[in-house]
Parts: sequence; structure tokens; C-alpha cells
Amino acid sequence: MFFYAARQPILDRNKELIGYELLFRDGIDNAFPNIDGDEATSKMIEGSQFAFGLEDFIGDKPGFINFTLDTLIKKYPSMLPKEQVVVEILETIQPGKRLLAECQDLKEQGYTLALDDYEHRSVWRHFYPHIDIIKIDFRRTNYQQIEEIKQAIAAFPHIKLLAEKVETNAEFQQALEQGFSYFQGYFFSRPEMMQTRALSPSQLALAELLYETSKADMDLTQITAVFKRDLTLSYKLLRYSNSAIFKRRAEIETIKHALVVLGQAELKKFLSLLFTAQISTDKPAELMRLAMTRANFAEGLAAIGQNVTLEKAFLTGMMSLMDAILDEPIESVMEKLPLANDIKEALINKTGILADYLKLIQCYENADWQKANETIALLKLDVTKVPDAYHQAVQWANEQMKALGEMT
Repeated sequence: MFFYAARQPILDRNKELIGYELLFRDGIDNAFPNIDGDEATSKMIEGSQFAFGLEDFIGDKPGFINFTLDTLIKKYPSMLPKEQVVVEILETIQPGKRLLAECQDLKEQGYTLALDDYEHRSVWRHFYPHIDIIKIDFRRTNYQQIEEIKQAIAAFPHIKLLAEKVETNAEFQQALEQGFSYFQGYFFSRPEMMQTRALSPSQLALAELLYETSKADMDLTQITAVFKRDLTLSYKLLRYSNSAIFKRRAEIETIKHALVVLGQAELKKFLSLLFTAQISTDKPAELMRLAMTRANFAEGLAAIGQNVTLEKAFLTGMMSLMDAILDEPIESVMEKLPLANDIKEALINKTGILADYLKLIQCYENADWQKANETIALLKLDVTKVPDAYHQAVQWANEQMKALGEMT
């Protein structure tokens, strides 16, 4: 499953890049899909939250994103960093008190605001103090209309004009002469298609749960609510907590009971395991088995070494193959997940005790016993306990694969 979007560069008078217009797409065809503006904006925001980091698409430049009145009222812009987004107010929105209030609020928060496909009406004057950019369709707006707009905003020198749909050098030169500051159109570049692997609804819920369980004080009510929103996820939780792995006498009948019985440590393991399983559905089962073996082995090493929490070691091992599972660099993957800094340091920069554990794990995978013993000595681990931890991890991974199979 992939998330698709197109980006079109926006340039200044020196043809230097100042940002990108981000355009939602629902497939590889570089055309706007047949959906309404609310859905397009919602999918773009959802994608930026869970499928990709905005910087994946726009680097260190801001992204111009269209917002409908409904998405403004729902405060969707606040889900994005103000440094990374220019809030484009769609031309279909009628100027009114509700829109004005939203613009005032966004401006107070430090967001940059733009009016899209602007057609001049005197009522827009109430908005000018809060507007930074006015985008004008250069092909649909004649010279005289542009001059009228310039006269209307003369008392607001902070407002910059952006010429859209500039398709020839002659149009670019004319826009320069008329005082436009920014330019966008086929003359510079057609929209460029971008894609990244997206998350399914269950994966989105899991990502949210990973975030909730990473907090120092876990909110059981909030976590329960997330499970209740996803029937499939709730079912898997109940099946897992009732599985033979835990050898429980009484069956668990409610989500909250399952969470309490599992406890924080087991819950965190279950979520990281299930998250990895969910996004590796089109990958060989052996890749998932290896990730689980790494997770349990890392946890076992942490228990022997006693210098890092078991949950953190487990999660590091589980995430260590995420680049192979998602087919993207580990740096990009880590930007999208709410993990502790030392986990990210281990996976990205190969530094810290967690990275050393991963090195030892890879020695076992490669049957490099000499290097394994050197690493064990370096880590000051009990050499007699490490092999048992590895064999236990292999057995545990096999049991988990069986349990996951039963949940599908």
C-alpha cells in the first residue's frame, strides 16, 4: 500500500526555490482524483502524519497545502509544524466571520497563510492583515484585474503576490514587470509524482499505540479507546492474551482486562511485534521471524547485562529490520516512529549499548563465533548465558509466529 502525492516547485524572482505546492494523488496517474476537497486535505494530512515526513517530500522548504473551511475548523493545520506548511485557503471558501476567525487564530500561532486562486472582492480586505501570500491564476486574470488587486493591497506591504500557471517565458517576464514575488507553473516544472509506503488503518492505530505506550505515564483509558476503534486490532489483542504462550487459567473477556493482565512490558512487546507483522505482510515470513528472534535475543542480553531496560532492548531488536521490511532507509523510517533517541542512535548511527547488542546478534546470525566472543567480552557478559538466550529467542520467535498465524 502506497501514499501518492505530487509536488510543484514555487520560485522567487531569481528562480530560487522557496517551497512546493503539495497535491494529493490516489495512484500513479499524475492527476487530481475525483474526490472532494475535504477528503483530499484529510488524506494529505494523514499521509504526512503516518506515511511520510513532510521533509521526505519537501526537504527544508515549506509545503503549500490546500485547506477547506471544514478542515480549518477542525484545526487540521495545527497537526503540521508551522515552519513546514503554508496554509492555502481554497478559492471555493466564501469569506465570512468563521473563516476570518480561523485565519486570525492561525496567524497568532505563527502560520503562513495564502489565498488560493484569488478573485478580488472588497470583503477580502478584512483578511489582509492575516494573509501573507495571494495566489493569482496568471492565465485567467488579466492585466487590469491584477492592477486592481495590487491597488487593493497597497496598504498591506507584507502581502506577496504569487503567479500561478506561468507557462511561457513571456508570461514570466510580464509577471516580473507587474511586481509578482513568487512564481509557479509548467514554465518552471510540471508537478512531480512522489510515493511512499503508506500505513493501513490498523497500522495507523498501532503507530498511535506505540506513541501512547512510549510515554512515561501510560494512559490506560486512552489506549483502551484506540483498541476499541479498531475491531481487528481488538480481536488480535484478545486472541494473543488468551493464547497458550501465557498459560492463563481464566479467559480474558474485555479489552481493558486484556491490557491489565498483559501489563506494560508485555503490551509494548505485543504492539511492536504486531506493528512489524502488519507492515511485513508482503514480505517473506522468515523476515518477520528474524525480527522477532532479534527482539527476544536483545531482551535476553539486556537481562544478562543489566544496563538497559528489557523493553527498550526488545523494541530495538524488533525495529532493526524495518528498513528491509519497508524498502526505505532506516533514517527515513526512524523519523516516522516515536522511539527513544538511544534506539534511533543504535539503528541509525550504530552507537551505544543497544548497537553493541545488535552487533552481537548479527554475529550469531552469521555464525561468526570468534567475533561474537570478542563482543561478549567487550560487553562483559556472562559467556555461559548468551547461547541459552539465543536458543530461547529462536524458540520464542517460533511460538510467536504460530500465535500470529492463529490470529489471522
